[in-house]
Amino acid sequence: MLHDKKIVFLGAGSMAEAMIAGMVKSSNIVPEQIIVTNRSNEERLASLEARYRVKGIKQSHLTFDDIDVFILAMKPKDVSKALQSLKNHIRSDQLILSVLAGITTTYLEENLHKDQQVVRVMPNTSSMIGESATAISPGLATIDESIQLATQLLECIGMVYTIEEKEMDIFTGIAGSGPAYFYYLMEHMEQQALQGGLQKEVARSIISQTILGAAKMIQEQADSPTTLREKVTSPNGTTAAGLNALDENGGGIAIMKAIEHAAKRSEEISTQIQDSLLVSSTK
Repeated sequence: MLHDKKIVFLGAGSMAEAMIAGMVKSSNIVPEQIIVTNRSNEERLASLEARYRVKGIKQSHLTFDDIDVFILAMKPKDVSKALQSLKNHIRSDQLILSVLAGITTTYLEENLHKDQQVVRVMPNTSSMIGESATAISPGLATIDESIQLATQLLECIGMVYTIEEKEMDIFTGIAGSGPAYFYYLMEHMEQQALQGGLQKEVARSIISQTILGAAKMIQEQADSPTTLREKVTSPNGTTAAGLNALDENGGGIAIMKAIEHAAKRSEEISTQIQDSLLVSSTK
């Protein structure tokens, strides 16, 4: 389904680059299938073109008729003008994927054609190495074939999960912000490793391999995280001592609060963006 599809990124920021990198790395998409555009930063387009061998052009030079998938990757505050321009050039059967935080499928549908094929997408930065946890929420008019196309395309950058749009905020708290939680954990593990006498390069390798191994155990074993934790925790052993310290210092609560607060902030940002767009449309 993917080999003959032409994909264009409307926006050339860091998330667009992460997705392009993952798609090209996957080998399921060849660079010649991808076009990346922005309004005026030709230096940025040239950089992406040189790095990934995709085609970089200004949006004003884009030919719309032969595009299969448009990926909205501009700043959310610019979406209103972008959709106004896009509506004049696209057909309702062309698929729109939006990675714009806070922009609902309803808003996209109301500002494009009736029965426009739209899918809201939430990837994370691990897209760059093909290991993203990506959520999708299709719009009301999006047909199964388009959902399948979106899924196959996004599987090039990792695992894809179809969720209700109302679940996007909690997904953001877990997977969108999640990589930063693990980087934060690794920072502190590394600090303690250095204090214990390990060299930085060795410590970093040990820590990353430990986290990778634990993640693979979850993916490949039927046991729950609780069961796996219990299996490696001997009474009065080293692991028990470490877990007790985590409990005493609020480690588990801190993790849950991080997700809760990130999800709440995602909801707040979504409301702010929608309110801002509503005000703009009434002026």
